[in-house]
Amino acid sequence: MEPTIVVTGATSGLGRLAAIKLAQQGARIIITARSQQKAEQTCQEIGADRVDAFLGDFTRLDDVRRIGHEIADRYDHIDVLVNNAGIHAFQPRTTPDGYPEMVAVNYLAPWLLTHTLLPALQRAPAARIVNVASEASRRHGTLRIPQDLTDTSPFSARGSSERYGKTKLLDIMFTMELARRLAGTTITANCLDPGFNTTGLGRELRFAGILEKVLSRLRIGDPARGTGLIVALATDPRFTGRTGGYYTVRGTRQLQPTPPGNDPSVQAQLWYETQQLLDPVAR
Repeated sequence: MEPTIVVTGATSGLGRLAAIKLAQQGARIIITARSQQKAEQTCQEIGADRVDAFLGDFTRLDDVRRIGHEIADRYDHIDVLVNNAGIHAFQPRTTPDGYPEMVAVNYLAPWLLTHTLLPALQRAPAARIVNVASEASRRHGTLRIPQDLTDTSPFSARGSSERYGKTKLLDIMFTMELARRLAGTTITANCLDPGFNTTGLGRELRFAGILEKVLSRLRIGDPARGTGLIVALATDPRFTGRTGGYYTVRGTRQLQPTPPGNDPSVQAQLWYETQQLLDPVAR
C-alpha cells in the first residue's frame, strides 16, 4: 500500500525536491502552499494523480490549524509528516496574530500542524515525523523561554541570522520533547540539518539569484544532499523505530544539539510554554 506523506513548503527548495523524490518512490503526496499558482505548478511536476494540495498561509495559525483538520478529515491515516516550510527574514515582520514572523513560520506553525495531525499519524501502522532544522541553531545567541516566542523587537539584516538560528534550535528541542512524549507509540520523531543548500538561498536578498547561479556552477551547496536525508528519514528502513535523533548530511551522523537546547528540562519547558501560548488556537 502506498504511503501517504505530508510535505510542507513543497512548492520550492528542498521541500519541492523531496516531494518529487518521494512521489517517484510511490508515495501519495500532500503538499501545503500559500500560492495556488505555485501549488498547481508543483502538482504538475509531481504528477496530478499522485498529489493533493492544501492552500494556506503559515503566518496565520488559524490557517495552519484549518489545513491540519482538512488533511486529517480527508485521509484515513498519515504515514509521514515532513515539516519543511521555513523562512529566513532579513528584516523584522510581525504576523497577523502578533508573533515574530520567523518564529511563527519556522516553529509555531510546525508545532501546531503536528499537534493537529497526531490523530491521523496515530492511525498509521508506523508513522514518522521529520522536522527540517539546521546547524544555524548553534548561532542562536541567548535562548530566553518564553520571551523568544513573542519577541518582536527590531533586528538588522546581520542580526537576522541569530534570530533564524534560534528558530531552528526551537525545532530541534521540539523534536526531542515530542519523541519523548510519543515513546511507546507507533510514531517516531527526528530532525535534520540539511547542510548548506543553494535552493531558495536568501530569497529576500537583491543579489540572491545571481549568487545562487554562481554557487551552482561551482557545485557548492548541492540541494540533492539535503533532499536525500529528508527522504531517508521519511522512508528508509534504516531509520525504522529510531526516534529523538538530530542528523546531519555530513556522513548521515547523529549530532547533539547545542546547549541549552540539549537539556531535557529546557525542552520540556519550551513544550509547556508553547502549549500555553497556542492553547486558544489548538483546541
